[in-house]
Amino acid sequence: MVSNYYFLNVVRFLLLVLVQVLVFNKLNFFGFINPMVYILFLYWYPIKENRAAFIGLGFLLGIAIDFFSDTMAIHAASTITIAYMRPAIMRFVFGVNFEFQSFKLSNTTRVQQITFLALLIIVHHFVFFTLEIFSLDNFLLILKKVLATGTGTLILCLLFGSLFSVRKE
Repeated sequence: MVSNYYFLNVVRFLLLVLVQVLVFNKLNFFGFINPMVYILFLYWYPIKENRAAFIGLGFLLGIAIDFFSDTMAIHAASTITIAYMRPAIMRFVFGVNFEFQSFKLSNTTRVQQITFLALLIIVHHFVFFTLEIFSLDNFLLILKKVLATGTGTLILCLLFGSLFSVRKE
């Protein structure tokens, strides 16, 4: 059971990196919207796992995307940020329910899941585009990119999530 669990996370990690690098890095909707679906790994990662390992995996995920995208650790900084902030975001979205041992993301409402994913995406994109543009003089440009790319990312992540989710009957 445990080896199957680790195998699933390794497969998710590798597939999301490959899909991001080979497909979504080549897409530019409207000339500037580049969806970042690899965030799903940090969304799907088990909640009660070792936090240091999770932040380390966030770094590896980001640096793998950076390696193939030639973006000088911007993805790594963004993924480390959301990996570090994930418990606070979960506490905000799910309340004290998230503290219980029996808490599972699949047992929450769809609205809570979408809100959690949207907040992860917004924080990630805000850090990413702030580091990419590196000037608060262009705050409106940062905001435009965060909202446009975040919306595209959220829609594609929801499509991926519904495509690969297990139906409860």
